[in-house]
Amino acid sequence: MTEPLLRVRSLTKVFRTGTRASHRAVDDVSFDLYTGETLGLVGESGSGKSTTARCIMRLIKPTSGEVTLDGVDVLGASRRELRDVRRGVQMVFQDPYSSLDPRMKVRDIVAEGMRINRIAASAAEERARVAELLELVGLRPDHLDRRPASFSGGERQRIGIARALAVNPRLLICDEPIASLDVSIQAQVLNLFTDLRRELGLSILFIAHDLATVRFLCDRIAVMENGRLVEIGDRSEIYGDPQHPYTRALIDAAPEPSPEHERAKREDRLRRRRNGDEAAAEASGPAEVAAPASEMDQPGAHSTAHTTTTQQSSRPPAVTWLRSIKERQ
Repeated sequence: MTEPLLRVRSLTKVFRTGTRASHRAVDDVSFDLYTGETLGLVGESGSGKSTTARCIMRLIKPTSGEVTLDGVDVLGASRRELRDVRRGVQMVFQDPYSSLDPRMKVRDIVAEGMRINRIAASAAEERARVAELLELVGLRPDHLDRRPASFSGGERQRIGIARALAVNPRLLICDEPIASLDVSIQAQVLNLFTDLRRELGLSILFIAHDLATVRFLCDRIAVMENGRLVEIGDRSEIYGDPQHPYTRALIDAAPEPSPEHERAKREDRLRRRRNGDEAAAEASGPAEVAAPASEMDQPGAHSTAHTTTTQQSSRPPAVTWLRSIKERQ
């Protein structure tokens, strides 16, 4: 059997909130992530998704548990070993405003990881690769000498994605990376993640609230509630036959673009209520209060956006360069 790229076992994080009080943000979480796979981590705000990601990166120290990346013990690694580990796993943060240094120019933000890991052979090569990475994420080369304050939130997030890709990681942890982007840009970024996974064998841990996004992008889905992993399975299993009441509640609460689908969902809730499954039916709430579906949820939206993105730019220079780095490793 293939060994997982990322192996998480019994990961727990307890925050002390007072002399005797504590909050268990992550509680005994275990899962595997394989090479070339995209795993979606979903749940409501405060369920422990971002804390789990930060513990995997060792940005915060877990209370207990094991995290293994490509056979290396992340939690037991020394500072020197941790630098090598973090070259293999990069993170795209949720907040594009606080994740970039406001004093640095874009060229330095993207190139910083390349300099630390000595990836580019010369200054000219570094400039060329940074420009290609910006083009890869939908920014122009003339943005190189600007600072983060002159960009919108969506543009800053794309700079963060370019920075993460600069060191050619094997695993990308995305903490709601498209939450601040316009709908049209969301589709481009999602298709970019799909292309990178196909071209480079990139593994992605994708954290999101939007179940439509997770359904489009991810191979498997893990559901978190109150710090615990309540269900994990293939995309078809989670959406076709959810086993946990909380998973059913999340799916039921997602707006549907089709009135027929919304009507069928209401009828399914009524059927479950009649069958005595009150917990799942009540947790999902009335369908009438659901927010309007976004353009991302409309039939054909993803395929259309993907076609548009492919026609607008061939993208290969940076992808080819990243692949060449991978082959040299």
